Amino acid sequence: MDLRLENVSHRYDALEVLDGVDLTARDGEILAIIGPSGCGKSTLLQIAGGLIRPTSGRVTAAGAAPAGCLNPITYVFQDFALLPWRTVAGNVALALEHQPLSRGERGERVAAALARLGLAEFADALPRQLSGGMRQRVGIARALVVDPAVLLLDEPMSALDAQTRELLIDDFLGVWLQNRTTALYVTHNLAEALRLADRVAVFSRRPGRLAELVEVPVPQAERAGEAARLEIARIQDRLWDLIRTEASAADREMADA
Repeated sequence: MDLRLENVSHRYDALEVLDGVDLTARDGEILAIIGPSGCGKSTLLQIAGGLIRPTSGRVTAAGAAPAGCLNPITYVFQDFALLPWRTVAGNVALALEHQPLSRGERGERVAAALARLGLAEFADALPRQLSGGMRQRVGIARALVVDPAVLLLDEPMSALDAQTRELLIDDFLGVWLQNRTTALYVTHNLAEALRLADRVAVFSRRPGRLAELVEVPVPQAERAGEAARLEIARIQDRLWDLIRTEASAADREMADA
């Protein structure tokens, strides 16, 4: 399924956050969104998911949802957003509670989602018993249990240490390659964007405008290899060139504020 943002602008009272954004996440791709702090990346994701109505513009979807899809668009949050009194299985099952499924169907879906993320043996654990990386795996499993057409991910790795982040990126990519769910992926980490994304949308400082769309021509499964490193490094340098001045100006604006 394609997810299209057409001439999207947004403001909070007098503060203009986004201006005239035209952007399409193509069916089966990961589209990463990067830009300076405060440029409206998370706001754009909330608009894409219907949590915020844009001041102007619209969001549309095109194409068929996958077989078994219960919820076309679903989120993975930065702060895990788990209910501490529910088990791992209970947190994943939360996404199914408003669906017209039998108890057996819910159990099958939960078990399959836990297995995909390597969580089957932790089904009865509480979030406080898990590491940060395992808690975020639960968040991803909860998003995938509904077989979404579009995944919206808001800096899902930023709360993790570097080693855990690398392991979870590999795991997430392995799961994503099985179904290639359309994804909008907000991150401030250029290396993370280039490990995962088919294309990278570079935003200007506030009000956020789409500055450039950068293709990443190396297949995800090949990016960790020696042959791809020079090409990925070249693209990363280009991305940094695109946002360096904007990021510096955004930092000065925030300091002045």
